[in-house]
Amino acid sequence: MHLQTDSTMSPVAQLPLSDRRRICAVLTDIDDTLTDGGQLHPLAFQALHQLSDAGVIVIPVTGRPAGWCDLIARMWPVSAVVGENGAFYFSYDRARHRMLRHYQLDSETRRHYHARLMALKERIITAVPGAAISADQAYRESDLAIDYCEDVPPLSTESVATIARLFEESGATAKISSIHVNGWFGAYDKLTTSKALLRERFGLELDDDEVRKRVAFVGDSPNDEPMFAYLPNAVGVANVRDFAGSMEALPRWVTDQRGGAGFAEFARLLLESRGA
Repeated sequence: MHLQTDSTMSPVAQLPLSDRRRICAVLTDIDDTLTDGGQLHPLAFQALHQLSDAGVIVIPVTGRPAGWCDLIARMWPVSAVVGENGAFYFSYDRARHRMLRHYQLDSETRRHYHARLMALKERIITAVPGAAISADQAYRESDLAIDYCEDVPPLSTESVATIARLFEESGATAKISSIHVNGWFGAYDKLTTSKALLRERFGLELDDDEVRKRVAFVGDSPNDEPMFAYLPNAVGVANVRDFAGSMEALPRWVTDQRGGAGFAEFARLLLESRGA
């Protein structure tokens, strides 16, 4: 495993003007990217409105649960949302008052995997003192989220790694976010489902090099690595540096500000390049 250092990231203000102008879609993590201390940053939410009003496709790509994503798709100024680290995407047709729900796995497979995850949760909680099932687990459909610092006192790096290892020993995929360790069964992640969403709903094929340059992603933590590795215009809010020593892929660009203020900083650059 080759870990990166934050010296590989450049200030987002150096993103060339020509590259900013051709970005037509902004995908973004939520926790500690649009939020600060668990609160949605007002500048970040305003930036979502401004980007949408400017005609930019805006898509949260999050580890948060299906229940939250239904609300986000309906009530936020976004085009769609990818949830539970790629288990699904939701897109709300406001004109027809209809929610489109696309899952990566069929319902029978999801039920089978859910049972396996529920059998695993007690093993993890018992093995890692201080860890807890996430408060939003009741609203999840496809993964198990173990809280290591959201509603519990922060656990050590070693404890977080142990949680991930226990998932992987069971054959599950494990990803570490800024607050949870998420585990699931299935060959998908944030990137694979974002590709499907952009292709199926917006006619954007991310496997095309030129299209890929038109899509930006903003994130902050290890579960964003697939997006950081794939997209040339991937941006980390400043707190991505907190994880730099434990990640194999870092974004090309980094903001000066942390969390929601960092997202607003990047959005402002895009809007100014459009004259908005």
